Amino acid sequence: MDRAVNLEELNDPVLKHASDDFVAVYAHNTVGEALGNIRRCKTESTIIYFYVLDAENRLAGILQTRKLLTADLDVRIEEIMSTNQIAIPDTANLMEALEFFILHRYLAFPVVDENRKMLGVIEIGVFTQEMFDIEEQEQVHSVFDTLGVKISEMRSKSPWSVFRHRFPWLLATITSGTVCALLVGFFEATLAQSLVLAFFLTLVLGLGESVSMQTMAITVHFMHHSISQPGWYFRALKRELARTFLMALACALIVGFIVIIWRNDFTAGLIISSGILASLLLACFLGISVPAALHKLKLDIHFASGPLTLALADISTIVVYFSLAAFILSR
Repeated sequence: MDRAVNLEELNDPVLKHASDDFVAVYAHNTVGEALGNIRRCKTESTIIYFYVLDAENRLAGILQTRKLLTADLDVRIEEIMSTNQIAIPDTANLMEALEFFILHRYLAFPVVDENRKMLGVIEIGVFTQEMFDIEEQEQVHSVFDTLGVKISEMRSKSPWSVFRHRFPWLLATITSGTVCALLVGFFEATLAQSLVLAFFLTLVLGLGESVSMQTMAITVHFMHHSISQPGWYFRALKRELARTFLMALACALIVGFIVIIWRNDFTAGLIISSGILASLLLACFLGISVPAALHKLKLDIHFASGPLTLALADISTIVVYFSLAAFILSR
């Protein structure tokens, strides 16, 4: 591209600003054949990377200039290329492409379709330093906001002003803790049947809080860039539930195994592992749904979703954990 885009163009499709004037070589070519093709190439763009394509023009990898120039002429490209190549999907916009540059620090990225067919290249020169600064500042503010802290408070706000902004977070924690205590009391008979359930209650609550906060932070950041895309909620829900299921299953198996070995109690191990699996999936659901609901109600998703998500995650964890326990112990 000959010019850098302005801030108003960050929602443009990435393909609108990608160049189709790039240098590609084929995986089945030898180094000698690739060099010959490069010399005959009429490209006018700066050669940053050599992209390796397969026979169907799908991105197969990337080739470093040093390896190309130092390898024997009869060596095939597929033997010296790197397959660890990150590509930007053609469905992305410029803001999402900017995140790739900030995260991975490359000078250019290939743009591919869903079949990995290479459509163009987006270079770092498309963006100005102002855009990088804005994006990094927004990421920092987003992290603090989800923790219930405004960065401005840390500079010049009075103690009373800080109290008014941060106390609601603590009040939400007090409220959810009180509700959780009442719920545990409601399940007192279940707890009496298996005291080991109380030993792991803090662990189960901590896991649920961690997953809910992680998912909420990811969702808030995702909403900042993709809220205008139809169906974003269900795509995000499907993606995060799949990721959380793997983590929840691993945590459930590890903790369940510990309970069985330590207490020689298979039933308690089954209850605790099932409770972890179910509560973490529910925490993930809340981490996505609470910010989405707050946005729908036109409320502050950054500051309000943190304490609300945590409170709901704690309450739902208690209900799921002891409900499963009551059901299994009654069998």
